[in-house]
Amino acid sequence: MRVFVIIFFCFWHSLGARGQQSYAVSDISSELKVRAGAVVRNEELTIEVKSFNQVDYRYKRAVTILNSSADAEAKIAVWYNKTRNIKSIKATIYNEFGLPVGKISAKDFRDESAASNYSLFEDARVKRFNPAMITYPFTLEYEYEIRSRQSLLFPEWSAIQGEGVSLELSRFTFLCGADFGIRFKELNYPGKVVVNTDAKGQKSYVWEVKNVKALKAEPYSQDPSLVMPSVKVAPVKFTFQDVSGSFTDWKEYGLWMNEALLKGKDNLPEETLATVSALVTELKDPREKARKIYEFIQQKTRYVSVQIGIGGYEPIPAAEVDRLGYGDCKALVNYAKALLAGAGIRSYYTLVEAGDYKTDAIPDFASMNQFNHAILCIPFEKDTAWVDCTSKTLPFDYLGDFTDDRLVLVCSEDGGKLLRTPKMRTEENLQVRKGSFVLSAEGELKGKMTTTFAGWQYDNREALIGEPLKEQVKMLREIYPLNNLEIRSFDLQQNKGNSPNATESLEFHARDYALINGGRYTLSLNVINRGRGLREVVNRQKPVYISRGYIDSDELVYSLPAGYRLESRPSDQRLKTDFGEFSAEISLTDNTLVYKRRLRLNEGVYPAETYAKLVDFYQRVYESDRTNLILIRNK
Repeated sequence: MRVFVIIFFCFWHSLGARGQQSYAVSDISSELKVRAGAVVRNEELTIEVKSFNQVDYRYKRAVTILNSSADAEAKIAVWYNKTRNIKSIKATIYNEFGLPVGKISAKDFRDESAASNYSLFEDARVKRFNPAMITYPFTLEYEYEIRSRQSLLFPEWSAIQGEGVSLELSRFTFLCGADFGIRFKELNYPGKVVVNTDAKGQKSYVWEVKNVKALKAEPYSQDPSLVMPSVKVAPVKFTFQDVSGSFTDWKEYGLWMNEALLKGKDNLPEETLATVSALVTELKDPREKARKIYEFIQQKTRYVSVQIGIGGYEPIPAAEVDRLGYGDCKALVNYAKALLAGAGIRSYYTLVEAGDYKTDAIPDFASMNQFNHAILCIPFEKDTAWVDCTSKTLPFDYLGDFTDDRLVLVCSEDGGKLLRTPKMRTEENLQVRKGSFVLSAEGELKGKMTTTFAGWQYDNREALIGEPLKEQVKMLREIYPLNNLEIRSFDLQQNKGNSPNATESLEFHARDYALINGGRYTLSLNVINRGRGLREVVNRQKPVYISRGYIDSDELVYSLPAGYRLESRPSDQRLKTDFGEFSAEISLTDNTLVYKRRLRLNEGVYPAETYAKLVDFYQRVYESDRTNLILIRNK
């Protein structure tokens, strides 16, 4: 389903027009050059609805590339398919003085498939052009026109140009007749839309933003779309190929989804229903029945993206998934819903904006392009289960950090309803490690280590599952950067019960772990789980955002070599801040040293001026994690 995001990102940046303008670099204000690798001189998107089956897009963009850090801004990619045709496309390159030095016509664009490597069916293609410039600065101006045979989806207009890109002017114009109603949602828009109606009843809506400085990359920041100006537009009535409809709120949206896209697609062969019935016949608890059916789906099916026609929104029938053994997120959710219904368990098709950012559906504005993924909601008498049907390995009722803690749309026969997916508390997001090691007089380290992962850290080792041992060992050496690491044994067990956790068991040797020099034996206490420093940001602008909290706990027991005594030991550490807590302590009894480390990071939003304290917190953890213990040989 992630291909959906990629395809429609290109769609959002569609079409417009503007008169001749000077592109001399000297005309750019000094303020817009600060932190900027590129400056968008002009961007115009015009959408004109000619009819329910014909919408024309005109897009024009001129961007000055100041240096190589912004080369990506000069890449042109325009996608099309059977319902979206490119009518014209061209570009011009200007030098730093604003003089044209090259013309690019339609024949200069590469035409290639836009299908992803995980999409089996996809009818999208893309025209690309990447200028090969070696002299900076330069300006690329390009424009294209597209005709679309649908009036359901319109691109979101946004002043966001990405980090390191400033903006001189961006304008969005929407044109439609009196018979075409729209709804729009302005987010962080500083002005007021300009609305006009001509003598023929043609309406125009115009939004404009000027002089936006480049965003600065700041660690631990929220999604930039939450603070930058943008406008979403949705039709009241629409047509998408052979499907027509209307909705003005989430309840109506859910009703339309059920009636137009889901209804009649839940029929299954009697043989399959009988198989599922036999699977759960001995189970009494509906939750355990649902778990069994979910595991059956994981074994029987695999995820394959389908993006043909309205395939980006409409699932293929459940009977087809049953026959083929694959489907995209929509199809697999619909299939799971049908199988559960056959066992007498109700469930609901659910739409979500998936990704690392926790992106909510907008409560007071219903539109189709707020989602990129489908999951399943299964309500029981005392609780509700949420499942991602595209994964062959995730436990039942576990979403992980891809779809957790966000407003989603649950579609039912009674209409759509916004619900929030489960949030994993800091105390649940655990990584607990215990290690027992023996150090030789030659500096060799031998030991065993067991690590348990829970909460969103459950799938920390997901990449290792199903890989051959050789590949697992290669990845483990990246996870545990010990010199001369030799893996003797490795095992990963997943407990997929009501509180999922995964346990890693590892036995290893590492030559020359300790440094021996002049009778001194230098031992690094923590190479297993070291924190990283956090770069400083001068005059930070955005709040500090920690999206998910977690707790890491390590207890490492070292059996020290005979014939040595402690010369120096690091002091214990205890830090407590609003962001979290950290402690590190050692104890020594005879030849046994115990090192305990605990790091807690708290989810939350904190004022921008507190960032320096977070940097200090990380730095002190960084320094503590690199503390050495020094032993000296007995005389």
